[in-house]
Amino acid sequence: MCLSGYDRRLYTPCNGCQLNCLGPLAEEQVTAVSKEKVLNVLGGAASKLRREPGESLAAVEKYNAPLEQVTTSSLEALKAYSQGMKTYGEKGPAPALAYHQRAIQLDPNFAMGYSAVGGDYASLDEVGRASEYFTKEFRMREHASEREKLAITAHFYAIVTGELDKAAQTFQEEIESYPREAGAYVNLAVLYASRGQYEKAAEICRQAMRLAADRDNAFANLAHYSLALQHFDEARQIIHGAQVQRIDDFYFHNVLYALAFLGADSAAMSEQQKWYADRPQFESWGLALESDTEGYGGHLGKARELTKRAVDSAIRADNKENGAIFQAIAAQREAAYGNAPEARQTAAKALKLAPASLGAESEAALAFAMAGDTSRAESLAQDLGKRFPLDTQMQSHWLPVIQAKLALDRKNPASALNAPQAASPSELGQIWFVINISCLYPVYVRGEAHLAAGQGSAAAAEFQKILDHGGIVWNCWTGALAHLGLARANTIQGNIAKPRRLIRISSRCGKTPTPISLSSNKRKRNTRSHSRYVTGLGNVSFCTRSTGQRLSVVIRRTNFPVARQTAGIGCKYR
Repeated sequence: MCLSGYDRRLYTPCNGCQLNCLGPLAEEQVTAVSKEKVLNVLGGAASKLRREPGESLAAVEKYNAPLEQVTTSSLEALKAYSQGMKTYGEKGPAPALAYHQRAIQLDPNFAMGYSAVGGDYASLDEVGRASEYFTKEFRMREHASEREKLAITAHFYAIVTGELDKAAQTFQEEIESYPREAGAYVNLAVLYASRGQYEKAAEICRQAMRLAADRDNAFANLAHYSLALQHFDEARQIIHGAQVQRIDDFYFHNVLYALAFLGADSAAMSEQQKWYADRPQFESWGLALESDTEGYGGHLGKARELTKRAVDSAIRADNKENGAIFQAIAAQREAAYGNAPEARQTAAKALKLAPASLGAESEAALAFAMAGDTSRAESLAQDLGKRFPLDTQMQSHWLPVIQAKLALDRKNPASALNAPQAASPSELGQIWFVINISCLYPVYVRGEAHLAAGQGSAAAAEFQKILDHGGIVWNCWTGALAHLGLARANTIQGNIAKPRRLIRISSRCGKTPTPISLSSNKRKRNTRSHSRYVTGLGNVSFCTRSTGQRLSVVIRRTNFPVARQTAGIGCKYR
């Protein structure tokens, strides 16, 4: 997300955000007798300037306070903070982090310094680290201005406690009090996106851009919202418009990769991979995206290798939390494709790498549930419930989907269908700590539950929902297996014509699509030792075979011909 001055997933207020003005509304020139007196003099000048544009004396007196008390008493800390904000706008959060850390070293009571560090980490998708600094920021909120206190409180609700409604209400209060502060609009839009309300998020983001047309985070967020709404051409135009203004953002390249994947443009995907490879701080993101694409195509050997490289790169860049999340998602993929031992091992590595990460623990808990390790999944779910009792997404997204998967492990589809919340826009909401927007786990598991209950029509509706939201799912494994889930759902209904069409999965790798149909196949089914059944439903079963190069899928139903998808899920590599 992109909140006040940071990329699409991050909340941090940006002091000095530029507004579209024809010229200065007022000017004040002052002189300080020494460096130590600079902040006092600046504070007095600021009070005078507030009266010039017409702010009432009552408002000035109400919100007036010495600058050194509400910001920092250290001029050097303020300079480091300001340099960090400038660096962030020019080069992104990773280079800015050193300046912001320097600011809080110089002044340990600098509330907005902690906000900036938290914002940098959140922009790098290290939500765990961000939460630590936003907590410290909240404890020091008395050392901030009234406007900053509103932002600090909203950060605390959004990132630390996860209370999205309270965070949204606080940002709305900030907008009402400071209607020309673009950052508050950007932050509010992020919260709408987190609830799956992308139309509202896009409109509010456009309001921010009207106030500050050069905010890179507003462009990045709006591109993501357009992608989530399946407005692919609009997403491209937004990024092009930003780049014309010489605004670049590493989230732009995530969107461009997603657009290339969805358009089966291998050359464009390779172009984005080169961009990541040239930037050590973001190299792991490119490798993780490539790993997901290989996994989507059923090439598990390549996917495993790329995941390992992504994790190693993340560790080198001091982004262990990202590396752990990459591993946990890879564990889910292994479980989904029938490799339970590999899934459990990979999920355990993720937890070891970042044991306190909300993202890694949530993803790993689901992976353990998918791999049949019910005791580990239940233990993690209980821990998450205790640690995040107020977190909106934890209580409405993660815990219900983990519980539903555990119910399916116990062969109890009725209980599984009761666990996830009823379908709502919030289940389409953006997840802050993943590269794509969301894998739509609640939708996928609900589809599995309907299959297990023999409810083909309901299952088909769920899997179709995933396929209809490629701009949210991107190259996640749920998007690949939704094709097969839809085929299974239609087969349950005795409709062999629909699966024939549904299994014609086009290449996602830019190669020639390999059409697959449920035509007569008299060849004997492969029964070598590495073939195994991974899931079944009555007389409908699926066999997956991982050769390290592709995933072969067999769909078999009594009295129906056998069909083999030899090209894997989505791609065929030669």
